[in-house]
Amino acid sequence: MYACQRLNHLLADTQILYGLYKKHHWLMRGATFYSLHLMLDRHAERQLAIVDALAERVQSLGGVAVGDPRHAAELTCVPRPPDGVEPVPVMLSRLLDAHERILTDARDAAARISAEGDEGNTDLIVSEVIRTGEAQVWFLAEHLVDTPLVRG
Repeated sequence: MYACQRLNHLLADTQILYGLYKKHHWLMRGATFYSLHLMLDRHAERQLAIVDALAERVQSLGGVAVGDPRHAAELTCVPRPPDGVEPVPVMLSRLLDAHERILTDARDAAARISAEGDEGNTDLIVSEVIRTGEAQVWFLAEHLVDTPLVRG
């Protein structure tokens, strides 16, 4: 049941992260609109696949997966963004912050679950949540590099 609890927290966080990706995908603007719009949608799709994998794992262990968005909102460690549109760097920073919060929890969950000898759940957390999250953080962070626009 400990694994179900930790997986459900990651599930709730991942559902909220998926929602943030979709919100920012829809609200993207500016010179890099097209590339960011596509990237955020791809990242959202990958997060949705992780939601499904986590939920199915909880169910297969005899738990009850967090499926209600209101329940996910109660469990998540990801702060709620303000309503409306924010500047693009703020939206990207908000996604990075959400990833870092999830990665911190995922690393702790993987270590504790592994210590209990539960390699199946550890593998799911490491291969899906952590590896995907780290790659997505890399892609997001590269868009926040302060590069001047060429004028000419």
